[in-house]
Order: sequence, then C-alpha cells, then structure tokens
Amino acid sequence: MAAAPHPSYSAHPAHPAHPAAAGHAGPAGHGHAPTHVLFVEDDDVIREATTLALERDGFRVTAAPDGLTGLDAFRAGPPDLALLDVMVPGLDGVSLCRRIRDESMIPVIMLSARAESIDVVLGLEAGADDYVTKPFDGAVLVARIRAVLRRFRATAAEDADDGPVLSFGDIDIDPEGMEVTRGGERLALTPTEMRLLLEFAGAPGTVLSRDRLLERVWDYEWGGDTRVVDVHVQRLRAKVGQDRIETVRGFGYKLRA
Repeated sequence: MAAAPHPSYSAHPAHPAHPAAAGHAGPAGHGHAPTHVLFVEDDDVIREATTLALERDGFRVTAAPDGLTGLDAFRAGPPDLALLDVMVPGLDGVSLCRRIRDESMIPVIMLSARAESIDVVLGLEAGADDYVTKPFDGAVLVARIRAVLRRFRATAAEDADDGPVLSFGDIDIDPEGMEVTRGGERLALTPTEMRLLLEFAGAPGTVLSRDRLLERVWDYEWGGDTRVVDVHVQRLRAKVGQDRIETVRGFGYKLRA
C-alpha cells in the first residue's frame, strides 16, 4: 500500500475516484491545451488529492487505480506525461512503464514509497526518465514534472548549435534532426538519452561530473540523486556501445573522442 499523502495535499470528498478523471482547462492566459498527465495510483486518497493538486496547477489529469486501467487509458488518449506508482495492482508500475515505452517516448516519472536502490534502478531501467519518493511535497512534484517536460519539449536548436553531423567512430549524431545512427542503423533513444548523448558530444574527451549532468540534462539546479545519471548512462552505453562512454572513477563520465 502506498504511503500517506504529504500534509500539503488534502483529499476532496466531492472529487470522484474515477479511473478517467479529466482535469479543467489550462492556466489563464495560455492559449494552448493543458498538459495531459496520466496518473496511476492505487491509494484513493493520494490519487484524488494529487489529481486536485495537479489540476490546480493547470494540468489535465487522467487518473487510474491500477496498471491495466492505466494502460487502457494510455492507449485511449495518449498523454503528454505518465506519472506511475511502482506498487499498483494488476500490472505494476515498472511493467506498465515498459509497456508504455514499447509504444511511446513520452516522459515517465515513477513514484515509490521506498527509496531503496532496487526500486529506483528497476524503474529507470524500464525506461522511466525520473522518479519521486513518497511522501512528496506538492511543489516539488510539480517542479519535477515541469523539468521533465521542458527537456522533452526542447528543440534541437536548444540542445546544440545547428551544424554538420557529429561522428564518433561508428556513431553519427544529427543534432538538428535529433537522430543517432550506429553503423548506419538508427538508434531508438529516449528524449533523456538523446539529451545526455548531446551533452557528451558537446564536450568529447572531457570528464563531466554527475552534478553537471543532473543540472544540464535533468534541470536539477538544486542537485538530485546521482543514481538517475548512472542508470541512464548504462542504458545509453547499451545502445551506443559499452566502450563509447568511459567511467572516470570519483569524477564522472566522458565520451571517448
């Protein structure tokens, strides 16, 4: 069972605990549709309270009480971001993340009542972009969601200067087209993996610390859990080649030039 909600969230008895609770319009003054968040959480109180909190910040929320309902909701109306609790019935959050990642590259944030390494690693290895530990502060959750969305929506021009394709051995990176090939075969990188690779490609042969990567790739100016960096580097290595990104023990990582 999930942990009790943070005191800054209060349940609203009038809010329906429905698997597909739609949010209201986006913030005043914004002419575009509100960001659509799929939220999968089995605890009724946390689900309702968090849904209300996100809606107050201008998000449209589709809430589901279990993994199978969440998968159906994802396929019925693809969201802009998925917020998944690890421990949900039917289809757990990690398995649901894998299913979503098989079909989409939308940002995924995992929620867990436990901060143990195995929970963090399993979620990130399944393809999640970030995770938040319960109990969480509402403002922190919203900030993490917005940070993930910012880097997901960033254009190639924001990530790298327009220019020729960057080549590192058999790896070719097209910053403008946001495409990477290895030996002529296109690689399927998540948005976070792409931004991480572009960060390395911008400084080949230079050791980049985990703190710098958290700030530049994850937008964590305040710092964060470096396990996020380590797991994503492992995932990136599996795609571009294990020897392409070198670990400099005690300092960070560098792209072999």
